[in-house]
Amino acid sequence: MSTITTHAAVARGPHIGWEMTDLLLDDPKEHEVRVKFVASGLCHSDDHITAGDAPVRFPMVGGHEGAGYVESVGPNVRRVKPGDRVVCSYIPACGACRPCSTGHQNMCVKGLNAGSGMFLDGTFRFHTQDGEDLGGFCSLGTFSQYAVVSEWAVVPLADDIPFEVASLVGCGVPTGWGSAVYAAGVKPGDTVVVFGAGGVGSNAVQGARYAGAKNVVVVDPVEFKRDHAKIFGATHAFASHEEARDFVVAETWGQLADHCIMTPNAVTEEMVNAAVAMTGKGGKTTITAVGHIDEKAVHVHAGMLISYQRQIRGALFGDCNPLYDIPKLLGLYRSGDLKLDELITRKYSLDQVNEAYEDLNAGKNIRGVIVHEN
Repeated sequence: MSTITTHAAVARGPHIGWEMTDLLLDDPKEHEVRVKFVASGLCHSDDHITAGDAPVRFPMVGGHEGAGYVESVGPNVRRVKPGDRVVCSYIPACGACRPCSTGHQNMCVKGLNAGSGMFLDGTFRFHTQDGEDLGGFCSLGTFSQYAVVSEWAVVPLADDIPFEVASLVGCGVPTGWGSAVYAAGVKPGDTVVVFGAGGVGSNAVQGARYAGAKNVVVVDPVEFKRDHAKIFGATHAFASHEEARDFVVAETWGQLADHCIMTPNAVTEEMVNAAVAMTGKGGKTTITAVGHIDEKAVHVHAGMLISYQRQIRGALFGDCNPLYDIPKLLGLYRSGDLKLDELITRKYSLDQVNEAYEDLNAGKNIRGVIVHEN
C-alpha cells in the first residue's frame, strides 16, 4: 500500500461553495479501510456546511453517503477485506461500546469527531500537497474518489444492490424511515404529518405508511416534492401548515395528529410551534432535521406540552442500528416494499457538485447522486 492522490470536493469556509481539488490520501491504519467510491448521495446536511449552518472544522472534504469497493485495509481489520462491496454508514457501529451493546448503535462512541473528520488517534488522512490536514465529513468524505474510513463505518453490501441505491442507505433512508418507525413509533391507524418531503422526508413518509398509518400528510411548499411524496405513500399533501392543520382537524374530528415529523431543509421556530399545535393528546413531535446555526428553533410554552401531554424529541439516524437496519432496509427494497430507485432524481459527476446543490435548493431534486468516474 502507498499514499495515493484523490480528486475531491472541499469546503474551505461557509458561503463559497465546493472547491474541486486533488488531495493526498494516506494508507489506512489499524481498524481502517480505504474505500474506492462508486456513488455518493447528495444529502442536505452537506449543504449545511457551505451554508454556514454546520459547526465543522474547515477545510472539510464533503460527503457522508457513499458506496463502493474496499481498495485496501489496515492492520487487524476483520469486518471486510479488499474487493468487498460496502456501503458507508455516517454513524459508525463498533458493536462493543455502551451504546452499541445496549441497542443504540446510532450513538456509537466511535462517531465523536463527525464535525472535524479527525480520527480517534488525533490525526487526519486527507492532506494537501503542502501538508495541510483535512477531515472528511462524518469522518467519511464521500465527495472524494477515495477515502480512508473506520472499519466500524462500513457495512458489507450484497452483489445485487446498485451502488447508487446503496449510497442512500448510509444516511437519508434510515434517518427518515427510522424517524417514523422507531423514533416516533408510528402505529397502525395513526395520523402522521411530515414537514418537508425531500430525501429524508420521503423516507419518513415510507416508514409511516409501512408502520400502518391511516393518514400520512405532507407539508412542503414545493409542488414537485408534494407530487413525489404521493409516490412514496403520502395520502395528502399541502403547501402550508395552515392547510394541513385544517385537514387534520376535519379528518380526525378535532383529535389532531398522533405524530409530526420534522424533516425540512431547516427547522424553524414557526414550524416547531405549528407541529406541536397540530398534535393531539399524547402526541409527539420528532425533530430530525437541523436548524439554522443562529436560531433556537424549539421555543414552546410549557402549557402546550402539559395540557395535552405532548412530547418533543430529537432523532439521530432515525434511531436505527446500522449493522441491523441497513441490510434490513435493503431487504425491503429487494422485496419491493421500499422505493429507493424513485428517490434518485438526477445523477451528477463529482465536478458537478455545486450544480447539484443549486438544483437541490431550487427544489428540483428529491435526491441527487454523484456517480464517480472510474
